[in-house]
Amino acid sequence: MTVAAVAAVAALGLVPGCTLSDTDGKGPSTGEGGRVLAVKIDNVEPARPQTGLEAADVVYAEQVEAGLSRLMAVYATGRLPSVIGPVRSARETDLELLRQFDDPALAFSGAQSKLLPLISAAPLRQLSPGKAPEDAYFRSGAKPAPHNLFVRPDRLNADPGKGGLESTGFSFGPRPKGGTPERERTVRFPAARFTFTWQAAQERWLVSMDGAQARTAGGKSLAASTVVVQYVKVRESRFHDRSGNNTPFTETVGSGKARVLRDGRAYEALWERPSAQDGTEFTAADGGEQLPFAKGQVWVVYAKG
Repeated sequence: MTVAAVAAVAALGLVPGCTLSDTDGKGPSTGEGGRVLAVKIDNVEPARPQTGLEAADVVYAEQVEAGLSRLMAVYATGRLPSVIGPVRSARETDLELLRQFDDPALAFSGAQSKLLPLISAAPLRQLSPGKAPEDAYFRSGAKPAPHNLFVRPDRLNADPGKGGLESTGFSFGPRPKGGTPERERTVRFPAARFTFTWQAAQERWLVSMDGAQARTAGGKSLAASTVVVQYVKVRESRFHDRSGNNTPFTETVGSGKARVLRDGRAYEALWERPSAQDGTEFTAADGGEQLPFAKGQVWVVYAKG
């Protein structure tokens, strides 16, 4: 790792107080919960339906170039599907978001050249095609390139731990008092949108993306137990794609407002993440008590505040 790379990462605040390895870009393990496999997943129409997304413990939705969206699926309890994808490239936002985990593994297809030194310097295990076992990734003929790269997670040796979500700051438990009935909530990006519709019979929020019901590769409806609409600052970064579009950076460290959806109700909340190493705590806006999530898959959508 070059001196320039270390300086760049330090300037971004990604590794405060952390000594980086010169051999693999991985910081020291803290010995705490938080060992996960994170996979960057494509989220444009040709990439759908995605494979393995329903098995994720947490799905983060972030804005990327041209106002589109991309997903990061986090597998934290060892319930790995046989295949995940389509796998796409990493972003600067991912590096700060993954700092909350202990020794996270990131599966991604690559990144723009100027970002690669920061990824190499970040405290995570890089599992891109060039750094993973040869048989881990494959191209599928069922989708057009570049939306056809898939990964077999059992070939990655990522070994997510059962305590993987402990470092997120999330809590899980019975439905809290209060809240208001909510049937549907839409979150809009400049060129993408997510809609979550409460399905009482399934006790889940059905997920729609860009106006279409999201489905698994097997045809089932994609659904979440808890949805968090987290209002954050989305600003320009110093990175651009090949077309010259700026890559937005989503600030997940700090504090702000949020809306937590669970059990057919909406709860106004406040979020706080003091540093990149910390998880995000969500508390009730009217009382300051931590808001428990419903057991099951959590979706966190980063909306511009």
